[in-house]
Amino acid sequence: MFILPAIDMAATGRKIMTLRKAAGLTVKDLQDIFGFATPQAIYKWQHGTAMPAIDNLVVLAAVLGVTIDDIIVYGPLV
Repeated sequence: MFILPAIDMAATGRKIMTLRKAAGLTVKDLQDIFGFATPQAIYKWQHGTAMPAIDNLVVLAAVLGVTIDDIIVYGPLV
């Protein structure tokens, strides 16, 4: 049986928040960088209720100065 990795969305959200703060950025800063009308998407990422789309994940990694692998946290294997 092949075991697939799963993304821990809550832990990934906490990681996004930690990395954002370490980079000295506010939610408003990210909102402006991504051109979002509201900060809701950023908050959803940080709370683990949504994941950034792959194109946004690439930009987020570049803005935070990390790799995508540094952002994503893998949870228990399914």
